[in-house]
Amino acid sequence: MASASLLKSSPVLDKWEFVKGQPLLRQHSVAAVRYQPSALTVRATSYADELVKTAKTVASPGRGILAMDESNATCGKRLASIGLENTEANRQAYRTLLVTAPGLGQYISGAILFEETLYQSTVDGKKIVDILVEQDIVPGIKVDKGLVPLAGSNNESWCQGLDGLASRSAAYYQQGARFAKWRTVVSIPNGPTALAVKEAAWGLARYAAISQDNGLVPIVEPEILLDGEHSIERTFEVAQQVWAEVFFYLAENNVLFEGILLKPSMVTPGAESKDKATPEKVADLTLKLLKRRIPPAVPGIMFLSGGQSEVEATLNLNAMNQGPNPWHVSFSYARALQNTCLKTWGGRPENVKAAQDALLLRAKSNSLAQLGKYTGEGESEEAKKELFVKGYSY
Repeated sequence: MASASLLKSSPVLDKWEFVKGQPLLRQHSVAAVRYQPSALTVRATSYADELVKTAKTVASPGRGILAMDESNATCGKRLASIGLENTEANRQAYRTLLVTAPGLGQYISGAILFEETLYQSTVDGKKIVDILVEQDIVPGIKVDKGLVPLAGSNNESWCQGLDGLASRSAAYYQQGARFAKWRTVVSIPNGPTALAVKEAAWGLARYAAISQDNGLVPIVEPEILLDGEHSIERTFEVAQQVWAEVFFYLAENNVLFEGILLKPSMVTPGAESKDKATPEKVADLTLKLLKRRIPPAVPGIMFLSGGQSEVEATLNLNAMNQGPNPWHVSFSYARALQNTCLKTWGGRPENVKAAQDALLLRAKSNSLAQLGKYTGEGESEEAKKELFVKGYSY
């Protein structure tokens, strides 16, 4: 059971103060603080110690997350790009290639899986979850049910999946998953409206609380889409708004900050903007955003690539690790780890080793970037290709 020391009472936070980016707890005089212990207790579940340990394991030096949680439909699009049919056998073959890459755990600390993969075996009959654990990689699970139109908004979306989440999470834990992922999105060209931002933040907070209750470390992911012609300054402005709302509702839902991980977008210009930003500019504004919004109690910031090229995502991550940060600043990449690997494989058994070598090269490059030691030398032209897809969905 959790120790009593994890149960805390805190002063009531005024939402306006939070949204304006002030420190989470100011120095108030005793007379100025109103206490509501029953509403402000940070609830420590029976999994509290395990959640903290899992989060720290995933956020370990020189390692990051391999996101391989594409839905069967999205995985089918990837397979189609190399001329393969979207069959369970082909999905199994590709996922087997990924998880059995020799030494992958040296660079990868966690792998996000789709539900099919969590219960799937490799082509040799070994459980994929067991293969990951043998590689010292923590298995994770995508738990959201995808995006649907948000009524009353400006053609924006909300993420569904809260119904039945508690029972599903308990089952995923029994199957070996130890962290979860929930992806919602915010669109800058469509606003974002206050309704869409609040819906995204509240959904993430409810998911996070339910996940922790069932032993899963929640990855909190409000993806600010690259779609649009907006400037990097506009992205920064929206990101501040979104993350203020997210942490306000995480606190309201008594989420244990030491037992979560974040998966934010980097602060970049819109993909269709004429103005391009250097890695140094991206790093400067992204770190400024994080320092204004993310409490140091959070163990790890695992960035999504969001359609950046493999090399671009690595260069930007490296720029953010040129000095000390209050959190582990790392990666949770899908396309930016897998693109060259997939093209190299091409569905041919004789190409498996070369494809795994390509995956390991990208994983090692991002490991170096997490340590601030990536140079960018010797990268292929394929790794430099932009991976942005307008309106991308999992």
